[in-house]
Formats: sequence, C-alpha cells, structure tokens
Amino acid sequence: MGSFLENKDRAPLTDFVDIVRLRKALILLIVGLVLLTTLAVTAMLPRWYLSTAKIRVERPEGEVKLFQAQSSSYYDPSFIQDQFETIQSQKILEPVIEHLGLNAIIGQEINNGEPVPTSVTFRYLLDRMVQVESRRGTSVIEINVYARDAALAAKVANEIARVYSEDRINFATAGQREGMDELKKQLTAQEDAVSKQRDLVEKLRKDLNISGVDLNARYSDMEIDRLRQMQNSLIALRVDTIGRKTRWERFKSIPFDERLTLVNSELIQDTNIQNLLQAFLVADQTVTRLKARLGSAHPDLVGATENRAKIREQLDGLLKGYEQSLEISFKEAGARVAELEDQLAKAKVDQILSARERMRPFEEAAQKLEDETRLLTTLKLTLRQREIDFQVPKRTIEILNAGEMARRPSKPVWWLNILLACVLGSLLGVGVAIAIEYFDNSFRSVADVEGRLQLPVMSVIPVSRHPARLNPEDPTETEPFRVLQTNINLALPANKPATLVLLSAGPGEGKSTIARQLASSMAIAGEKVLLVDSDVRRPTQHRLFGQSREPGFVDVLLKGARPEDVIRHGVRPGLDFLASGDGSNFALSLLYVNRLREFITECKGRYDRIILDSPPIIGISDASVLTSVADGVVLVIQHRRNPQSMVMRARQVIDGLKTPILGVVLSQVPEGAGDDYGYYTKNYAYYSDSGHEHRKKSDGEPAAARKGPERLELRETDQRKRS
Repeated sequence: MGSFLENKDRAPLTDFVDIVRLRKALILLIVGLVLLTTLAVTAMLPRWYLSTAKIRVERPEGEVKLFQAQSSSYYDPSFIQDQFETIQSQKILEPVIEHLGLNAIIGQEINNGEPVPTSVTFRYLLDRMVQVESRRGTSVIEINVYARDAALAAKVANEIARVYSEDRINFATAGQREGMDELKKQLTAQEDAVSKQRDLVEKLRKDLNISGVDLNARYSDMEIDRLRQMQNSLIALRVDTIGRKTRWERFKSIPFDERLTLVNSELIQDTNIQNLLQAFLVADQTVTRLKARLGSAHPDLVGATENRAKIREQLDGLLKGYEQSLEISFKEAGARVAELEDQLAKAKVDQILSARERMRPFEEAAQKLEDETRLLTTLKLTLRQREIDFQVPKRTIEILNAGEMARRPSKPVWWLNILLACVLGSLLGVGVAIAIEYFDNSFRSVADVEGRLQLPVMSVIPVSRHPARLNPEDPTETEPFRVLQTNINLALPANKPATLVLLSAGPGEGKSTIARQLASSMAIAGEKVLLVDSDVRRPTQHRLFGQSREPGFVDVLLKGARPEDVIRHGVRPGLDFLASGDGSNFALSLLYVNRLREFITECKGRYDRIILDSPPIIGISDASVLTSVADGVVLVIQHRRNPQSMVMRARQVIDGLKTPILGVVLSQVPEGAGDDYGYYTKNYAYYSDSGHEHRKKSDGEPAAARKGPERLELRETDQRKRS
C-alpha cells in the first residue's frame, strides 16, 4: 500500500496534491490521449442540423355560444401534456412521413438506400430526429427536429406544425360537424312529418265538411287543455331524447384510446373523471422523469409504473361507466316518451268517445300539425345557429415561427465534448496516478529508507538531465556529492586509507555516475583517490572518462599485471582511474579473493580512498566478493525503482558478508517528490542562488582564483578532521 495512505501525520489533501505534482506528466499524458481520442471521434461523428418551429396551443372551450360572454383562455398543464404526446403520436407523424417521403430518405441513411417501413421511420423520428419541448408555465411548444440535412430538418419541423394545426382544427370542429349532420337528418324527417300531417288535416277537413273552421280555434273543455299540455310535454321530451341520443352516439363513435382528450372539453363534465385524469397525467410525468435517470428494474420506477397503470384502469372504468350512463339516460328519455305517448293515446281515445267525437279527430290532427310545425321551426333555428357557430374562426393553435435552415450543425457540440474530455481525462489521470501510488511499494522518501533499513541517508541526488557532464561551477549539481563525501569521511576512521564499494540491489540505479562524481569530489577536496571500474560484465566508467577499456582490473586479477602499469594517472586532478579490462567470460569468484586483497593492500599505500564501482549485488556474485574485501559499503537506491523487498534482501546479503554499511544514497530524486526531499533540494537551490550572486560580485576574478581558496578550505577541514 502506498505511503501516502499510511502517513497519518499529514492531511489527505496534502498527500493528494503531492501525488498530482509527482505524477503530473502521467496525468497530462492521459488527459492528452483522452482529448485527442475525443477530438478524433468527434471529427468522425455525423453532423446534425437543428430546426425549430414554435407554436402556441390554446385549450378549446367547447362550442361557441352566440350572444354569450366568452371566457378567456388559460394555461392548463394537463392539456399541454396531452398536446405534447399528440405531436409525437402516429396520428401526426405518419402523415408527415407520407407527405415528405421520409421512408425513402431515412432508408438511404440506415438501409443502404432501400426504403424502410413506416413503422421504422416513425421510431427513427422519435429516437433520433424529433424532440418536443414545452416551456414551463406557458402554452408555447417547441418542435425541434435534427437531421443530417439542414433543409430536411426545416421541412420536417414545418410539416409537423402544419399537420398538427390541421388536426387541431379538425378536432375542434368535428363535434359541431357531426351535430349539424344529425340536425339536418332530423330536419328532413320533420319536414316529411309536417307535410304528411298537413295532408291528413286537409283530408279530414274535406271528410267532415268543416272547411270554414278556424284551425286556431280552441275549446274551453278541460280535457282539451289537458291533451294540449300532454302534447307539449311530449314534444319537449322528444327534443330532449334526440339530444341524448346524439350525445350517446357521438361519444360511442369515438375510439376508446382517444377519449382521454375529451375529458377537459365540454363533452365530459364529470368532476371525478377530470380529477382522475389530472392524477394520471401527474403519474405519467413521474414515470417519464424516472425513466430518464433510473433503470427499468428500479423499485421507484416499477412503483410509479404500477401506480400509473392502476389510475389508468380506474379512468378507463369511469369512461366506460360514463358511456353506459349516456346510453341509460337516452333509453330513460325514450321510455318517458313512449309512456307519455301511451297516456296521450289513451286520453285521445277517451276524448273520441266523448260527446264531441265528431270534431275530435280533426282537432287532434290540427293540433298535431301545429306541434310538428313548431318542432320543425325549432330544428331550423337550431341548425341555423349551429351553422353560424361553425363559421366562427377557431383559435386553437398559432404558429409563432417556422423552422429555418441551420447554417452550422448543432451536433456534435465541440466545446462540450472537449470540456467533458478534459474533465474525464483529468479524473482518469488522477485515478491512475492514485492507483500507481497505491500499489507502489518502492522506497519513496528518506523516512521510508531510514525507517525500514535502519540506515542513515548520506545524500540525496536530484535528477540531472546530463548526469555524466555535471557543471562544477553549479553548487546545485555538485553540492549533493560534497555532502556525500563529507558524510563518508565522518563515518570512516580518520587518517586511514579506506576502500569503499558502491553497489545497488539492481542495475541502472546510477551507482556508476555517483561513484565517478564522488571520486571527483574527494579529489577536489585534496584526497588522493583511485576509482576502479570493477563491474567487468557491463563497465561504464571508461566511457564516462573517455578512456579505453583495456588494460584494466581483469588484467590485474587474471594475468597478474602490475597496478602501476594499468592505472590511468591524472584523469582528474588528484584522481586516478583503473578501467575494467576485457571481462569476456570472466567471473569474479573466490579464486581471486587473495589477489584482490593484495591489489587493495598495495593501492592503500598510495591512495587515501579506493572506490570500487560494483555490479548489482542481487543475482551476481561479483558484488559479494568485492564487498568482502572492502572497508565500507555505500548502498545506492534509485527513487521509486525497485520494490522494498528487493532492497531489504540486498542489505541481508551485505550483512552476511560482515562489511559495515556506511549509509544510503538516494538517486534520481525528482523535484517536488516530497517534503523530506525538499529539505535537500531547497537548500541546494538556496546556496546555488547565493553562489550565483557571489560569482556576479567577483566577475573580474579568474575561475582558478575562485576555486583555489575553496579547495584549500576543504583540505584544511579534512586535515583537522583527521587530526
């Protein structure tokens, strides 16, 4: 587990910032890859153009009543929801598909140029092209149409608005048209009845020879008055029965699925049905909202769907009951008419049997003619009023603006995709950085090294772009090696030559570069130093010094060459160098230990410090042999390279050789790697600035003059330490 999760003394936010700062290159790389991928995908996506048609829909107030105050329109959310669904229904979209030939156009996009069925085009319109939106608190509906052709998007939007407008007008006038047709049928039948009754009256007049009798004359007989009242009541009941029959047949002819649209009109004025419809619309909106953000199996969505189904079942039951009530009302009115006709017929029979039997048939015929004529007049006036009402303009829909061709595509939205790519890339990059930090078990701080290895950290070597070419004038680059040299001298016995071996757990951790720079620092401090490239398998020191590989260390051990014959003297002031030699098929084993000891003993008489550049100690026996003859070991650990278990194993091997480990050098430490690293790098930078200012003040002095006192001071310090 990463140390940032184990450190309880620091705030989690501080650890997070450190991780981001350390892994910023990785995070930026991931963000860049995500952004480039998003840009490539966005560039390959098809272009969709948007065209919008705005309409305002008013709720119909039923039939227009002449000579009556008309109520103003008002916002009805349930009605707007109905129209919202109607615009997206097959009733509107299928005529649009037929008029514009969308089956062939859509087939070119999704079916290799072959026309598709209307059902497929309908689903494609709803899923990909048409989006209907309603502005909250208003009766304005926006019909948004997306298409790959800007002209097609405008055509579809305008055609949907046109078809919907015609449908609203037809729906608003359908009831009046049906009522007028029924009135015309009743008027024709009534005209025939009046004509037949008039012929009957004329026939009775001739038969009874009463051509001089006034048809408007009335007898004062109470029986005649009662018959007249019954006849008037019968006429009223007949008119009422016709109205109930028309209402029932009209409601019965409407398809069951379309009856919901009649609840808010005058055709259905049942308060319970209207309240239940409001509850159904609320439940339907709830289901639509939950579908947008929940899965189909979510309990809230399932519960909302079941609640909507129950309300719809109750609403369907009430509508069926409403139809039955209309039928029962019509039949009850017919029964009353039949009963009244029976009573009137019986009264007429009684009158015929009276003393005035002779005039009674004529008067009855004349009365019936008058009643039929009055009914005919009433039907004519009603039909005329309905015709005038039908001609009054119906303000059910208003097109606010037609759809226009878009100049630029609406999808994909470049800025939104780029923003999402940056956000998602940042989240992914930070997540990957945290995951790497979580599973990284290497040494990453001075506290980790000293806590686990129980060894002091002698120096922290920052990352250098050119480790083989350090600038000796820059304290930021040279100071870490001076610190290392000072700490090594303090750890070794004073005034005694010593052999140091620099090794690491694995290859590539920078020990060869550190050995070279350490030897140079010791030489600058006035010590006589010999650097031996004892890594005969993969030597590097000869390349760093620009020297040949042969002769060298292998020649001393294998061929018995004299050290003074193979050592390169004066590669640096105070520094001699022994290359590795030709180490092909050579392994430093225990057979060469005695010769190695003799070589080191001979060199100690000439040098203050002998530095051995060793191969890795894990998996290679050469390092163990070199360690066994050395006076001290400096363990090099590269920042965040090898796991801690590997370094711990390297220490166990060294401890088994009984050679003391002087300390640890942390190499390749980047800037901002942690607070404990910052203590070193900030001080290096601080003294680097000071040195820079000092150099500015002494620009007139030569470099050798400035370096001389420094070297003398280091020599005097070293002499005092030895004494």
